Amino acid sequence: MADIANPGPRLVVGLTGGIASGKSIVGAMFVRLGAALVDTDVVAREVVAPGEPGLEAVRTEFGAAILLPTGALDRPALRRIVFGDETRRRRLEALLHPLIRARTRQRLAAIHAPYALVAVPLLVETDFGELVDRILVVDCPESVQLDRLMARDALSRADALAMLRSQTDRATRLKAAHDVIDNGGTTDATLRQVERLHRQYLELSVRRVGRA
Repeated sequence: MADIANPGPRLVVGLTGGIASGKSIVGAMFVRLGAALVDTDVVAREVVAPGEPGLEAVRTEFGAAILLPTGALDRPALRRIVFGDETRRRRLEALLHPLIRARTRQRLAAIHAPYALVAVPLLVETDFGELVDRILVVDCPESVQLDRLMARDALSRADALAMLRSQTDRATRLKAAHDVIDNGGTTDATLRQVERLHRQYLELSVRRVGRA
């Protein structure tokens, strides 16, 4: 359960899903309906910005080769180092995840809204679940993910499949979900599901106020 001090949302929903499942699209739909959203991808970029302790920690661990001439993080270089190397990936997570969680908590505490979404791509695979009360999974068939990922990032099918396989499997993610949005169809179909869940989350947040 979320442990967020007031003022903050009474209900915190973790928004997650496989790569290219449409999490960003779904998050934007909720925001247009009035929901608050904290995107941990944005927070993750902030904690490794020049001058941040996170960047210095990464440089110390992986060397100056992960820096651009400007002093900013060379993300592709770091990705090449940790992708496929479980030990180094976990070391990177150990350095950055506490910083990302702490800043996410700060953002949540500053929100004045009935409920908030926290977008976490690897929510099921990591301990970010401690930040949320419910898990919302954006789902679609793997074939749809592959097509979207290849088109979005200009990847070969083999490379796109490798990226999918680096994440937890679809069944495990769905098993962890309290709520699921099927984003394998039309935009209108997805929006109807978002609208239904938006109403549900507003109702849940009111109930939580009553129990406070």
